[in-house]
Amino acid sequence: MPVYSMTGYASAQATAGAAAATEGKTPVARLGVEIRSVNSRFLDLTFKLADELRGHEPALRELLGAKLKRGKVEVRAGIEGAGTGGVSEPSPRMLQRLGAVQDQVRDWMPDAPALTVAEILRLASSETTADVDWGEAIQSLASQVLKDLLAAREREGKRLADMLLGHLSQLRALAQQAQPLVPQLVEQQRQRFLERWKEAMGLAEGSATPEAAQDRALTEATSYAIRIDVAEELTRLAAHLDEIERLIKKGGEIGKRLDFLIQELHREANTLGSKSATLELTRISVDMKVLIEQMREQVQNLE
Repeated sequence: MPVYSMTGYASAQATAGAAAATEGKTPVARLGVEIRSVNSRFLDLTFKLADELRGHEPALRELLGAKLKRGKVEVRAGIEGAGTGGVSEPSPRMLQRLGAVQDQVRDWMPDAPALTVAEILRLASSETTADVDWGEAIQSLASQVLKDLLAAREREGKRLADMLLGHLSQLRALAQQAQPLVPQLVEQQRQRFLERWKEAMGLAEGSATPEAAQDRALTEATSYAIRIDVAEELTRLAAHLDEIERLIKKGGEIGKRLDFLIQELHREANTLGSKSATLELTRISVDMKVLIEQMREQVQNLE
């Protein structure tokens, strides 16, 4: 199953004739649909439709909801008259009617501005397309645009998946560099523990009581055990990397699960750095956190 990004764009246009044609001339209009999407935690659909198309919003919402699971999606659809030069020519009857309405309005509102040419042409286009049944046309065109959008989101998803897999390989290489440093770290901590133990025993021979020396030794031993336990972080980190790779190769709706695993990766890398007793292990931890942060940004765009 492919991995889908939430980012994509697609558009298309189609031509439709009016249901009621005049003799020797069929009014024609061009329908345009575009869909764009960006990342979001949930599916957020927004529609910006021409007045003639508002009644088709529920059907469009159902169409998109069946195919998209996450993302902020904006759908735009409009109608443009396609007469000579893309301009619908108003009929004399319509011009006469507009003039009469304008005169009536200005009788009551003398300060009302006169209709502009652009407004008259827009009203003429509305009249041309008023009798067109756009239901089938917009469903067909929206289905085509949605298919193109899904293809675009799939291509972007594949690119993101390849980048994530590349980052996983780099993280595994860093973990392999850290693995041999664990015995060295243990030995360093052991030496420090022995030094502090001898210090505690020296205190016991002097003014400190044996019970105080024992408590001091137990405290140092506990601190020692916590500090050297970096192998556990490396083991959990490797397990998270394997799970992330499995999800990416499986595909589907993996964005939210990957986001959680990325948080766990960051926690392990951060703990690894906080327990570090060598500059090399600190450098590895920093490099890991840089890669993990880059992965977090990419995962935010996955569905």
